[in-house]
Amino acid sequence: MTRSDTSTLAAAGLRIAVLDLDPALDGRATGLPGPGLPGDGRPGTGAYRLTARTGGAYLLVGVRGAGVPPAGRTPDVSLQPGDICFYDANHPPLPDFPERCRLKVFLVPCEELGLVDGDLRRVVATPVARSSRLGTLLSPFLSELADTAVAAAPVVGEMLARNAVNLLATLATEQLGRTGTDTPGGRSPLVARVLRFIDEHLADADLSPEVIAGAHHISVRYLHKLFQDEGTTVGRWIQRRRLEECRRDLVLGVRNRRTIASVAGRWGFLSATHFSRVFRAAYGMSPSEWRDSGGRVPAGARGMRPRSR
Repeated sequence: MTRSDTSTLAAAGLRIAVLDLDPALDGRATGLPGPGLPGDGRPGTGAYRLTARTGGAYLLVGVRGAGVPPAGRTPDVSLQPGDICFYDANHPPLPDFPERCRLKVFLVPCEELGLVDGDLRRVVATPVARSSRLGTLLSPFLSELADTAVAAAPVVGEMLARNAVNLLATLATEQLGRTGTDTPGGRSPLVARVLRFIDEHLADADLSPEVIAGAHHISVRYLHKLFQDEGTTVGRWIQRRRLEECRRDLVLGVRNRRTIASVAGRWGFLSATHFSRVFRAAYGMSPSEWRDSGGRVPAGARGMRPRSR
């Protein structure tokens, strides 16, 4: 097996290798890329075999950092050109491919796919057929990305890489038979990353859908779709999280002598008047009433969980 092209894309730690079987070598004696350099050509020693009987291009997703060795023997997997197959890069299977075969391998960190212990064992045994619903969408995209990633401009390459990893995470989720609310933590890996980013930048007054989408290499339209699926909007989520932090700081501020305006400004509210208005709309009392109550909800006031609207 010879390495024809390799590329490392910073976004999501994605590494891509396009490998051609060397007709002068026995393809059955070569190994798949592991944690080392892609296409290192080491013999495979996996607990199962990947088999292909016809030439063409095959899409393999090596998951790095799974950390758990296979439990027993995984059934051998038979592939057709264009199929997408996950494998554990730490314990790569033994490939049995014909000569004149091209492998397009994507090495992805386990955490980027939202996989936990035991998940990988379930996704490696069932390839995604090129003719399936998601295979029809993903197979051409991944194949083209592997061929063009090396030549792509850095910014474009990183955007493509992030999109590829997000799609692979979706694919893994479907392979596991999960819905969006069944994923670890109750959310998809992408949504979880977006929410962490928002929490880390709540104090930035210029935090916006454009900033968030750009940081995750997705479109603003797609970002809004993610929050629509969560039953809210980007703006409402940001405002809710800021109000929750302000509510906490207002009580602490009694001891630290913080003013309402300084608390509001600390969490990204540019106007104290606007902050007071949205605080009252969310909690049924003014910021000063909440501060003066010492964090105790006065009789007749709403619970201290902001409304989503």
